[in-house]
Amino acid sequence: MDKLIIRGGRQLHGEVLISGAKNAALPELCAALLTAEPVTLTNVPRLQDVATMRRLLDNMGVKTQTHGERGGMTLHAANPITPEAPYELVKTMRASVLALGPLLARFGEATVSLPGGCAIGSRPVDQHIKGLQAMGAEITVEHGYMIAKLPSGRTRLKGARITTDMVTVTGTENFLMAATLAEGETILENAAQEPEIPDLAEMLIKMGAKIEGHGTRRIRIQGVEALHGCEHAVVADRIEAGTFLCAVAATGGDVVLRHARADHLDAVIDKLLEAGVNVTDLGKDGVRVQAASPAYDYLQAMSFRTTEYPGFPTDMQAQFMALNCIAQGTSKVTETIFENRFMHVNELVRLGAHIQIDGKVAVIEGVRALSGATVMATDLRASASLVIAGLVAEGETVVDRIYHLDRGYDQMEAKLRGIGADIERIK
Repeated sequence: MDKLIIRGGRQLHGEVLISGAKNAALPELCAALLTAEPVTLTNVPRLQDVATMRRLLDNMGVKTQTHGERGGMTLHAANPITPEAPYELVKTMRASVLALGPLLARFGEATVSLPGGCAIGSRPVDQHIKGLQAMGAEITVEHGYMIAKLPSGRTRLKGARITTDMVTVTGTENFLMAATLAEGETILENAAQEPEIPDLAEMLIKMGAKIEGHGTRRIRIQGVEALHGCEHAVVADRIEAGTFLCAVAATGGDVVLRHARADHLDAVIDKLLEAGVNVTDLGKDGVRVQAASPAYDYLQAMSFRTTEYPGFPTDMQAQFMALNCIAQGTSKVTETIFENRFMHVNELVRLGAHIQIDGKVAVIEGVRALSGATVMATDLRASASLVIAGLVAEGETVVDRIYHLDRGYDQMEAKLRGIGADIERIK
């Protein structure tokens, strides 16, 4: 099992190319199921979850081919397609549920395993099922599988007004894709607003879909009889960009993040500015981050509460907690999205952090320095927080079980090494 060895204490300088967003690429790969014509994506990140999704689509009969240096991939879902996502292929990836809507919309049936993924709390699929049932699907859950089909005599889903009990990103994406081929109009109320949603919608519009309101709480889709192929570039990964912003804030230095979108990072940048970090929007050229060193001499503790976009993202909670560990003062971090997303705390404590947990609230008292140790990654973003902590810890830090990191970061250690970090992967 691979490990990272990090020798802390080095500032970061230079440029990092931010990859395409995992949370945009995965639904956009599934969107290729909606048409029999080829779909070409660029800026597809090289991630374990992307590789898993590709194997899943290959298994269904989709022809996939990578090309070019900028993460190009062409997908051709011409008939025949087997509308099934088996457990063996999706047990490590919760995004497998995104195949349900497109398969049902185009082929009238789907058998999809209940998804797996990070152990950071409950991610119920009941909202997906309720929404698709509102569109006329008949869905049962048997032996760990969601089995969906259209009623006898129907050839298409029907438009509906869908109001979810909670904001759900993958639910919004599933309904958005399914509604493009439904009969009539679908209105999504309480829709997720994350930047990956409008990016998916823009791809679907290129394919011939009729969509309005994407990026707001209310999305309107007018179904069409068929979609066609398109070319689309996956939007830059705001969470990868945010993670590198935190890494430079922790170590000190001056780094430009190419392709990063400041307008997708408002809540993250606001907190960094509050902490004393200098962040500059370079427009099309990306985002620049400048920070002094050592962090404890200038970094101010930041309290925050995770919430749905455009609020502070749960996917940045662990990285900012690592920053608070080496900041002046005491901070409170409240996690409202997932009930089990403080698993990195015990590992940060092993590095010398002072953290107390009370239910959904973590109280962090900043310390001047962390000390290198062997730690274990427990989920994707926890892995990133341990890397950030290791970059500033005195001595050597070993991060074990980094397969979690590979699920969401495209060659993270190579990018860090390119801007001056002393980090290496041991197989």
